[in-house]
Amino acid sequence: MNYRELTRKLQRLGCEFERQAKGDHEIWINTITRARTTIPNWGRRDLKLGTIRAILRDLGISRDEFRRT
Repeated sequence: MNYRELTRKLQRLGCEFERQAKGDHEIWINTITRARTTIPNWGRRDLKLGTIRAILRDLGISRDEFRRT
């Protein structure tokens, strides 16, 4: 899963871009829980599974909820 696919799913779950971070990273926020995380914007390169799991954990989104979107 690349950056674009991930962020589209996160937006459907109530998350939004907050600000640009250092380099190619961005800060995203879950508007429901107010939890934040950093997401690398690597364009078309796939993100590692562990990175995606950490992002979901930081935002308080379960894997099942993420899969359903």
